[in-house]
Amino acid sequence: MLRDAVRSLAEAKIAPYAAAVDEEARFPREALQALVANDLHAVHVPEEYGGSGADALATVIVIEEVARVCASSSLIPAVNKLGSLPVILSGSEELKKKYMTPLAKGEGMFSYCLSEPDAGSDAAGMKTRAVRDGDHWILNGVKRWITNAGESEYYTVMAVTDPEKRSKGISAFVVEKSDEGVSFGAPEKKLGIKGSPTREVYLDNVRIPADRMIGEEGTGFATAMKTLDHTRITIAAQALGIAQGALDYAKGYVKERKQFGKPIADFQGIQFMLADMAMKISAARALTYQAAAASQRVDADLTYQGAAAKCFASDVAMEVTTDAVQLLGGYGYTRDYPVERMMRDAKITQIYEGTNQVQRIVMARNLP
Repeated sequence: MLRDAVRSLAEAKIAPYAAAVDEEARFPREALQALVANDLHAVHVPEEYGGSGADALATVIVIEEVARVCASSSLIPAVNKLGSLPVILSGSEELKKKYMTPLAKGEGMFSYCLSEPDAGSDAAGMKTRAVRDGDHWILNGVKRWITNAGESEYYTVMAVTDPEKRSKGISAFVVEKSDEGVSFGAPEKKLGIKGSPTREVYLDNVRIPADRMIGEEGTGFATAMKTLDHTRITIAAQALGIAQGALDYAKGYVKERKQFGKPIADFQGIQFMLADMAMKISAARALTYQAAAASQRVDADLTYQGAAAKCFASDVAMEVTTDAVQLLGGYGYTRDYPVERMMRDAKITQIYEGTNQVQRIVMARNLP
C-alpha cells in the first residue's frame, strides 16, 4: 500500500517536473510541496515528535519510489534523515523536541555537514573548530559538498573541540541557517542530481548555545559514523529507484521501437540485456531491504550490511542506467529521453556517503 501510494504521488506530482528541474538545475519545489502535503518528506521522525514513525524499510521504499522518477527529489526524504539522525541517535530529549517537531511538520529541512575541502574520505582530518565560551560554542570553518545547503533550515555540523584527540576530539552541533555568521557558497555545477543544491557552508564566528551540542563532547565522530551505518541504506534505496526507473523506461521503449520489421524486444540480444538488468536490480533490492531490516533491529553486522547495500546497489544503478542508454541507442544519448539523466544521476550514488572504494574497506574490516 505504501509503495502504491508513493508511486502514484511521484508519477502525478514529481515526475512531470523532473526534466525541467534537471535542465534548469533548480530545487524541486513541487516535489517538496507534494511530499510535505502527504507527510512523506521525513517519514523516519518518531511519532512522539509529530512524525510518521516509519521504520527503516518504509523509509527505503519512500526514497526508492521517489528516485524512480526524480533522483534530485528523493534527496528530500533521504537527506532529512541523514541530517536529523544524529539528533535522534545521540541528542538530548530537549534537542529532539526542538528540532524533530518542525522537521515533522515540514517547516524546515535538515542537512549533514561532515566533509570539508581537505577532509573527504578522511573525515577525521577535519579542520572546523568549535571553541567553548561560557554557555556558548563558537564555530569556525568550511564544510563542502553539503546536500540541500541553503535550502535546509537546520544543519548537523561536526567540529573539532579537542585537536589533540583526532576523531575522539570531534563533537556534533545543530546549527541553524539563521544563526549569525552562517553563509553559503555558490551551488556546484554538477554532472547529475542537479535539482539538489550542493554548496559549501561557511561558519564565521557562529555563536550557538551550549545545549545545541548533540550528545557528549568528543562523541561527534562516533555519532557521525553510526549515522552513516543507517543512512547508507537510503543511498542504496536511491540507487535502486534510479535503476528501476531506467529499466521501466527501457522496457517500454524496446516494445515500441521497430527495426528489421519487428520490435527490438523480440531480439534475443536485447532480451538478455533486460534480463540481466532486472536480475541485478532484484539482487540489489534484496540486499537493500535486508540491510534496512538490520538497521531497524540495529544488528551487530549493520556496518557491513549498510556498506554492502550501498556499494552493490550503486554499482548496479550505474550499470543498469548505462545499459538503458544503450537500449535506446542514439535517442538514449539525448536529453529528450530520461535515461541519460538517470545515468548521470546514478553516478553520484557510487561517490557520496563514502565512495565505493571506502565501502569495500568498511566491509573488509567488518566481515560478518
